[in-house]
Amino acid sequence: MKLDLHYTEPRLVALYDLENARGADTDFYLQLAAELDAQTIVDLGCGTGLLTSELAVDDRTVMGVDPSAPMLTVARARTGAERVQWVEGTSASLGSLEADLAIMSGNVAQIFLEDEEWAATLGDLYAALRVGGYLAFESRNPLAQAWRGWNREATYAQIDSPHGPMSCWLDVLHVGTRSVVFEGRNIFTETGEELVARSELRFRTLPEVTDSLVAAGFTVEHVYGRWDRSPFQESSPLMIFVARR
Repeated sequence: MKLDLHYTEPRLVALYDLENARGADTDFYLQLAAELDAQTIVDLGCGTGLLTSELAVDDRTVMGVDPSAPMLTVARARTGAERVQWVEGTSASLGSLEADLAIMSGNVAQIFLEDEEWAATLGDLYAALRVGGYLAFESRNPLAQAWRGWNREATYAQIDSPHGPMSCWLDVLHVGTRSVVFEGRNIFTETGEELVARSELRFRTLPEVTDSLVAAGFTVEHVYGRWDRSPFQESSPLMIFVARR
């Protein structure tokens, strides 16, 4: 898996929590973990560990897994980080954990561009869960066409980063039948230096994701369209899956 620049360049990693603040998604996963009484939890693609650290309470066993060393450096500096087992790796690093709950937040599911890689990831997560354990994750609904708002006019922001003031925005380069290619443009105001992070995300349909889960052995119990757990509709911005092994 090739990581995008915004996962590997420390100056862009420092922006991650500024651009992806705690929100309703965090509350959703925390509430789900509490409802399931999950004692062993895996957070795959944990990033800077915002959700992971909050999950690690009440003597839970929590593992945060991410392939980005700079992201994990931020995660390990969080308050309560010592309660988490941080692993630099992918789903192949999991093994058989007998976990109660596995999570992929932050639309991590969309970085798996090829069906073979996605299937292997689901297989690894299935193996990491106990019988009756749950997998929960979200993916943007392709019918909502979120990429239509990924342009300078809609996304331009001026940010006071730890490395100085910056101007940031998104530009879409290509919309394909299965994926969208876009750039995050980041300019340091004082020096004029520009960092361009190119990304590609896979937009699987509801049937495609459902079929892939079933093929991996999961039973899909819920598909929500928003973080308030409203049922999925074609106009929903998200597809939030809760599936049981």
